[in-house]
Parts: sequence; structure tokens; C-alpha cells
Amino acid sequence: MLEIVPWQSLFGGVLLGVSATFLMLFNGKIAGISGVINGLITPKEGEYSWRLLFFAGMIIGGFVSVVAFGVSSPITEGISLPILAVAGLLVGMGTRLANGCTSGHGICGIGRLSKRSLVATMVFMFTAAVTVFVRLHVY
Repeated sequence: MLEIVPWQSLFGGVLLGVSATFLMLFNGKIAGISGVINGLITPKEGEYSWRLLFFAGMIIGGFVSVVAFGVSSPITEGISLPILAVAGLLVGMGTRLANGCTSGHGICGIGRLSKRSLVATMVFMFTAAVTVFVRLHVY
């Protein structure tokens, strides 16, 4: 059964927007997850601590939302670990090709009226729609 929870989605979207805005206002940084993670892997001087805190906040926030607020976690039964690993690598390659991910382009870039981010986000969404279609109707 499909469960639609508009209030949780709205609250999550507001938190994303507020956190991206605060990071930009107070730190001058874009809250793009792929860029944050890349900065943890290849850190620059003075950049590591805020990235680590940002990443830890995502993990802790996800845990708290499941435990304290009863948000359902994704169902992972029947998912092949090798396919999941390949999918993760393809997403990582895509974020490098696009110079960012959905959070960097979709939330921050479109908010700054970036044409490049608008195009990148449209490509992300189109690709996601094709992937869902293939997964549900072809595969």
C-alpha cells in the first residue's frame, strides 16, 4: 500500500531549505552532498570540520527520524548488494560529470537562479523518471 505523508515531506523540505540557507549565509558554502563528501575524502585546510559535522548531522538526523518520529526506512529486502554498489558508483560518476548532485543543483543552484543548475536538475529528474519506468515496466 502506498503511504503518502505530505506533512513529513513538507517538514523535511523546510529543513533542507533552512539548512542550505544557513550554510550559505554563515559559511558561504553550498549544501551539495556530493561536494561535502568529496571534501571529506580530499580535504582542504579549514574545510574538514564543518563537512564532518554536516555529514554526521545527516546520519544522526536520519537515525533520530526513524527512532524518535517513526519515519519508515527504505525496504532493502531482495536488493542485490552488487547491484546496489554499482548503482552507487554510477550516481557518484554522474555527480562528478554534472559538477554536483540534486541537493547542490536542485536546492541551492535553482535557489540562486543558476541556469546550469536548472538544466542539471531537469536532466536528473528526467533520468529518474526513465529509471522508474524501466524498473517498474521493463525489468
